[in-house]
Amino acid sequence: MINFAVIGTNFITDRFLEAASSVPEFHLKAVYSRSMEKAEDYARRHGAELTFDSLDELAACPDVDAVYVASPNCCHAPQSIQMMRAGKHVLVEKPAASNLDEFCRMKETAMENGVILLEAMRSVFSPGFSAIRENLHELGVIRRVSFQFCQYSSRYDAFKEGTVLPAFDPARSGGALMDLNVYNIHFLAGLFGKPEAVSYHANVERGIDTSGVLTMDYGSFQAGCIGAKDCQAPLVSTLQGDGGYIRMTAPVSRICEYELSDNHGNTETVSFEKERHRMYYEFIEFIRIIEQKDFQTAEKMLDISMTAAEILTEARKQAGIIFPADRSE
Repeated sequence: MINFAVIGTNFITDRFLEAASSVPEFHLKAVYSRSMEKAEDYARRHGAELTFDSLDELAACPDVDAVYVASPNCCHAPQSIQMMRAGKHVLVEKPAASNLDEFCRMKETAMENGVILLEAMRSVFSPGFSAIRENLHELGVIRRVSFQFCQYSSRYDAFKEGTVLPAFDPARSGGALMDLNVYNIHFLAGLFGKPEAVSYHANVERGIDTSGVLTMDYGSFQAGCIGAKDCQAPLVSTLQGDGGYIRMTAPVSRICEYELSDNHGNTETVSFEKERHRMYYEFIEFIRIIEQKDFQTAEKMLDISMTAAEILTEARKQAGIIFPADRSE
């Protein structure tokens, strides 16, 4: 049994607890919120024994083994580092950090304290990712990749009216790149590693990208990633090779099947395990890594997260999007 604390009492934490509830090794021990009233209410609704409105007290609590960090993006790195320095394993929501420098410090802290750090990035833990990776050779030499995640945000309505919520707040490390395109970036980094160069062209309003097109140059092919919170379109993504293509009609983080076609007109639909819950697979892997002390796999996944952090940091720099964490480097 692993005793967990959650930092954050929002809808993302609700989803995490839905996924975790089916895992016997999981026990919700504690809830943290800046408001003790919110912490107590959330703990009461979800059966947690302990509540905190002090991160110092949570870090010092000997009854907590691991922490799920689901606070605003800007808080991910400092809160994760504090918990890991106290000897606690950390599963941190995406994006793991505001920039590459923060992520490097997170990884160093995990290694120094002998704890597991994992980014809750479902696109590289899902059965869909594994199925595509295993069958990628059937496409021959990859020549072009096009990924889309365009999802109109109800928060954009508020943004247009002058209300800036965290998803569109540069002070909280928001934006389309960090919220949606990050899934595409992780998927590509997991399949192909670090690109030779990146180029980001964004629609920027009030210092934040509401949508944008990211190009990742892999030398022998280009990968285009579109992420949008200010518009919507059918979600079609493709991986194209000189022997055929894979076509997906769902975001890379949610695919349960894809279409595989060769150059001779033969097409088949490849289906695989339906997701029990969007966040189940990342969580069950986190539990497994902790129990088996599988630091090798943890480091492999952190390498993907580091590549993504580097891409995100460079892309924002090109678009002139500055977060408070950038100024403290």
